[in-house]
Amino acid sequence: MEEKKKVIFSGIKPSGELTLGNYLGAIKNWVKLQDEYDCYFCVVDLHAITVRQEPKDLRRRTLEILSIYLASGIDPEKNTLFIQSHVPAHSEASWLLTCYSYMGEMSRMTQYKDKSKKSGENIGAGLFNYPILMASDILLYQTNLVPVGKDQLQHLELARDLAERFNRVYSPTFLIPEPYIAKTGAKIMDLQDPTKKMSKSEENQNGYILIMDPPNVIRKKISRAVTDSIGVVKYSDDQLGVKNLMTILGSITGMSMEEIEIKYKDKGYAEFKKDVAEAIINELEPIQKKVNEYVADKKYLESIYKSGAEKANYVAMKTLRKMQKKIGLIPR
Repeated sequence: MEEKKKVIFSGIKPSGELTLGNYLGAIKNWVKLQDEYDCYFCVVDLHAITVRQEPKDLRRRTLEILSIYLASGIDPEKNTLFIQSHVPAHSEASWLLTCYSYMGEMSRMTQYKDKSKKSGENIGAGLFNYPILMASDILLYQTNLVPVGKDQLQHLELARDLAERFNRVYSPTFLIPEPYIAKTGAKIMDLQDPTKKMSKSEENQNGYILIMDPPNVIRKKISRAVTDSIGVVKYSDDQLGVKNLMTILGSITGMSMEEIEIKYKDKGYAEFKKDVAEAIINELEPIQKKVNEYVADKKYLESIYKSGAEKANYVAMKTLRKMQKKIGLIPR
């Protein structure tokens, strides 16, 4: 009998354009997971609306992210690709789990604390509650593993706590998900401030590279990336800018940090940066071409997200019905 594959769930928010950090830190690794695991890859559009979105941009970005998944090599035959809002169980389960969550644990969430400092009393309730929606996303699919960076571990902890609480109050309903820390999942830092993670929300556009950036823009941004006056290509915490560029090059080419150090021994930063830029362009250009083809083919995209939502809905509804029954809601 064939052994049941472990389930992986992950998603990306269509609240901005995707960066090289999203690609190297998440999507490139997802491609490697698809043969070994039963993967659910989602465009989490409900998470995006915790902050006000321009409707036409939200629609465009949702389909663009789905196209990036496909263009990067995520196979819709092997994985379940869908749009979060197309599976109503996410919203329903989120409300049920909200009723088992405590204000105290929600207000301790780091991202909420950071954002409430900026917004004060005017912070949206969605920003307070969205980790519960994230927990629902994960728990509905009886997920074994969730690919997370260190900054998302706290949210996964909440999902585990809510699952354990629900299981304790009623009876075993959810699997307790574990973090999946990829061996090769690179954390890509800001090109202008390498102490911060690369993010599309930064004001300085030279700090990030977008997946859809054209070659001349990529070359310009890499040439402007901060380095230092040491002048040696070395993987060291004393040279954060150089370390970040080495991480990017290693993630794309598969070279180890030692191999990169040896290759650029006695060579200046100019040649090193030029090679980093070309490696990025060679990696992204074929993806960009395919993304543009998919985006132009709305019918094909529709067929992907409709069949994905059907598969996701079937699995999610099984869990939701269990939750409803245990809580005491009348089955519909």
